Amino acid sequence: MESIPTGERVVIGADFNGHVGEGNTGDEEVMGKFGVKERNLEGQMVVDFAKRMDMGVVNTYFQKTEEHRVTYKSGGRRTQVDYILCKRGNLKEISDCKVVVGESVARQHRMVVCRMTLMVCKTKRSKIEKKTKWWKLKKEECCEEFRQKLRQALGGQVVLPDDWETTAEVIRETGRKVLGVSSGRRKEDKETWWWNEEVQYSIQRKRLAKKKWDMDRTEENRQEYKELQRRVKREVSKAKQKAYEELYTRLDTREGEKDLYRLARQRDRDGKDVQQVRVIKDRDGRVLTSEESVQRRWKEYFEELMNEENEREKRVKGVNSVEQKVDKIRKDEVRKALKRMKSGKAVGPDDIPVEVWKCLGEAAVEFLANLFNRVLETLLSCLFFKGEKRVVQCVAFDTVSKPYSMAGLTTVLYTFPLILADIF
Repeated sequence: MESIPTGERVVIGADFNGHVGEGNTGDEEVMGKFGVKERNLEGQMVVDFAKRMDMGVVNTYFQKTEEHRVTYKSGGRRTQVDYILCKRGNLKEISDCKVVVGESVARQHRMVVCRMTLMVCKTKRSKIEKKTKWWKLKKEECCEEFRQKLRQALGGQVVLPDDWETTAEVIRETGRKVLGVSSGRRKEDKETWWWNEEVQYSIQRKRLAKKKWDMDRTEENRQEYKELQRRVKREVSKAKQKAYEELYTRLDTREGEKDLYRLARQRDRDGKDVQQVRVIKDRDGRVLTSEESVQRRWKEYFEELMNEENEREKRVKGVNSVEQKVDKIRKDEVRKALKRMKSGKAVGPDDIPVEVWKCLGEAAVEFLANLFNRVLETLLSCLFFKGEKRVVQCVAFDTVSKPYSMAGLTTVLYTFPLILADIF
């Protein structure tokens, strides 16, 4: 707490396991007078902490009925141990704080809600980029339909045009029409992937029964709530068992393996207190929270990382580069390179994944072979020898009229080094 800058807004909500008590004589600067029962030793520690940190106990500033102040109920015990603390300078931003009756976050503890009014600057809405559903090409029927529509878009030609820009645009447009596009929003990996409508309906009934019992503490309402609670547990258990059985039957498939990894990632996230970190520490260990300071620190870090001088290897002087003629790239080399490339990878700026070339078969192999050879002709390739290792270095591009757009050939540039590695 002491390392947090003074100007930062700090709000703490936790189970402090102490009673600050009713009244605020002598402690008016850090709390109100609407607590519960008498103060104990742990509650005095909470008040002392608030004084040291210049904070206020928000729960005690608002006059509520005892039912809306009690945060802990167990058997016949009713008390207040869960508190919200904030900087005293930010108390003016808080308009209400109370316990929500009927909603429980943890066993025996009740939800405490604090209403704050914040003045924030408008942020630019991030642009959502819709993505073509290329993953549908793993289905044979979708792949066949894509090939037919692409052939129709090319005027019935079986061979792809020998022009990258034309071919790439036709492929992208056909993919959007045949396969569709996604919303662009990130799919969340939820732990409740086993959830169904029956479970949702039962939980809603249980919540209503809990509220009814809180309002009217009769034995009939209690038995109704307990029965619905047992029913929800049974239905959740059945839904989980059914979902896991379906997952186990799909484990031998690629989709089942992806589901298993997705579930493991979500459980790993759930075990962390913070899902997304937007702060960083500086050289002295102080936490930086503003966007400008965080960006400045990342800039400093990468400048030091990428410009750090290391001991250079001693090279043999007088070794001349050797220029060597390279044979044209063959179709079988393209097939081999495409086979080595993994499916399901993210696309680049060209928005054409390797699944497209695998789906098009020989037409894609012939197109890529011709494209690679034309690219290779525009390069001045030199071989530098160092022991038994030979390194290929592309020195320059030949200045030809209407050169290929190298920036867009993402998949092509992934495949091209695989072929060069086999050649050299």
